[in-house]
Amino acid sequence: MSSKKREDKPRAAEIVTREYTINLHKRVHGTGFKKRAPKALKEIRKFAEKVMSTKDVRIDTKLNKEVWKCGVKNVPRRIRVRLARRHNDDEEAQEALYTLVTVVPIANRAGFRGLSNITIDE
Repeated sequence: MSSKKREDKPRAAEIVTREYTINLHKRVHGTGFKKRAPKALKEIRKFAEKVMSTKDVRIDTKLNKEVWKCGVKNVPRRIRVRLARRHNDDEEAQEALYTLVTVVPIANRAGFRGLSNITIDE
C-alpha cells in the first residue's frame, strides 16, 4: 500500500463561498405558528454549521428580514443563501474561521427551478 501525504491544509480550513437553496418548508413542518420564523433561523444556522464545518455562524440582517417579511408564521418555503467561510480577525476568538450567511435575491420568474448548489470563485 502506498501512503499519500495529505495537503497542508484540511478541506475545512479553506476559504470558500457557496450558494445553496434551503427548503425551509420541510424544516419548520409541524412547528407551532408563533415559533416558525425563529425555528427557520435556527435551522438555517444548523444547516450552515453542518455544511461549512464551523461552529461560529453569523446571519446577515437582510436574511433575517427576508425570513420575517411575512410575519412569524408565514415563512418562505425556500430561500437561496450564500455561505462564506472567512477568517476570524478577533484574536480572542475560539474558532479560527466563521461562516457568514447572506440572502441571494431570485431574479428569474422560474423561481428556484434549475438552481443548483454552486461554488463561487473569489
